[in-house]
Amino acid sequence: MFVVLAGLLAIVGTGASAYYFAMRPVTLRIAVGPVNSDDVKVVQALTQAFAHTHSHIRLRPIQTEGAAASAQALADGKADLAIIRGDLEVPKDAQAVATLRKNVAVLWVPSPAKGKGKKTAAKITKIPQLAGRRVGVVGRTQANVNLLKVILQQYGVDSGKVDIVQFPAGESVEAIRKQRADAYFAAGPVNSKITADAITASTRDGGTPTFLAIDSAEAIAQNHPVYEASEIPAGAFGGSPDRPEEEVKTISFSHHIVAAKTLSDTTVAAFTRQLFAIRQSVMAEFPLAAKIETPDTDKDAAIPVHPGAAAFVDGEEKTFLDRYSDYIWWGLMGLSAMGSAGAWFAGYLKKDERSSNTSLRERLLDMLAAARRCDSIEELDRMQAEADAIMRNTLRCFDHGAIEEGALSAFNIALDQFHGAVADRKALLISMPQNLQRASAQFRASGIL
Repeated sequence: MFVVLAGLLAIVGTGASAYYFAMRPVTLRIAVGPVNSDDVKVVQALTQAFAHTHSHIRLRPIQTEGAAASAQALADGKADLAIIRGDLEVPKDAQAVATLRKNVAVLWVPSPAKGKGKKTAAKITKIPQLAGRRVGVVGRTQANVNLLKVILQQYGVDSGKVDIVQFPAGESVEAIRKQRADAYFAAGPVNSKITADAITASTRDGGTPTFLAIDSAEAIAQNHPVYEASEIPAGAFGGSPDRPEEEVKTISFSHHIVAAKTLSDTTVAAFTRQLFAIRQSVMAEFPLAAKIETPDTDKDAAIPVHPGAAAFVDGEEKTFLDRYSDYIWWGLMGLSAMGSAGAWFAGYLKKDERSSNTSLRERLLDMLAAARRCDSIEELDRMQAEADAIMRNTLRCFDHGAIEEGALSAFNIALDQFHGAVADRKALLISMPQNLQRASAQFRASGIL
């Protein structure tokens, strides 16, 4: 019994421990940068929302210098998740979890100042005319420069003949106001405040900046799958008249939330589920969260989707029982085997007690035969006392589980027969005269009867 009880406690303890470890909060390190960027603000908002709702998944942001550094942190195992640009080199073990936002490339020429005649920059109406000009790139990331070079290459413009200068996002407005370039390039969300402020700074004397359409966007997307053909809606950057005044063709790329391939499918599925569950609440505080989308689950996607995220998107996320049914089944099998082993061991320990009781039952049957031939009431009383002792021993064995109910029933039949034989023999001896009793005893002693 103690062995079985110990086994039960061990299995219950193991099950409770497994449930605790399966349901306890999991903290994931997420690499994001640069400092004070929109990506960092979104991740901080998500981190607070996860903690506020006591979610199963918690986030610990790791700030980096930018998307490239975040990707490297994931590749080095310093982060579980990372925010990366789709047009940068993706770590080979990274898999998509969600699309954080889509970015568009914006090329524009500042409006000319009135009263000073047309400036050289004002004559730029097409991308090929950028050759020999100075183009200012908003932001310090080299990725924006590389994107500009891809566009120039598509139009046959040698990037070496274009003077490309970068302005930090915080200094771009001042640089544009001082006319430090002939044209400007930015990459970010359509509703990016940085891009909108830069375009506003390009507006002089009530004029309207000239937006350069990337008419070969589909060709660029064909040659570089990380990009997509897209459009900038009319009035996307505000102003009066609208900036731009009509839809402008361009290319777009995405910022992705990626996870290490080795990260558990269950953990990634739980993170993805929580991400889209709290997106609405985060949007009220940080509107950019509205841009979060599910990842591309196609097999030919630029970044393969993580199986955990795919399970959430496809509605195939496993429940607790689905994940641990095998362990539960094996646990029940182990419990059954342990119970059988415990029962066998308990039976083995009671082997001697059963054997002793079997001998006493045989003794009771022998006394039954002897009682029918006994000529002494004193001897019958002695056998009756012995039968009472056998009965006590049998009941004790039954209480201990050494004998089963069927064996107890058989013993009761033998005991009833014994009591009946003793009663009948006593009645016969009492009815016989004393001289006949003595004669019968003598004959039995001499072997005649």
